[in-house]
Amino acid sequence: VQLVESGGGLVQPGGSLRLSCAASGFTFSRYAMSWHRQALGKERELVAITTSASGSTHYADSMKDRFTISRNNVRKMLYLQMNSLKPEDTAVYYCNAASGRTNYWGQGTQVTVSS
Repeated sequence: VQLVESGGGLVQPGGSLRLSCAASGFTFSRYAMSWHRQALGKERELVAITTSASGSTHYADSMKDRFTISRNNVRKMLYLQMNSLKPEDTAVYYCNAASGRTNYWGQGTQVTVSS
């Protein structure tokens, strides 16, 4: 099983980034997929989740008007479009796959929002 995030980097406040997560080794379409983030010295928090069945989405309150999660079950890809980025969005962003008691994590990609 592999989850490989990409697309992180340094961006100025107000800018945009698109994160990608490439999945392999499991039946992607059967898993709820989500993005989480962890800032330095803070606990990991949920950013957004998309379900396996209906593909419905849920966002953390502080991100729902700026971030968009999407998935491509054929390509086994998860995406996070991040707009209007703020310095407080600086964190390592992780991709997660969950089904029942099974949980997989990627290695994370660093996003730094700074002028």
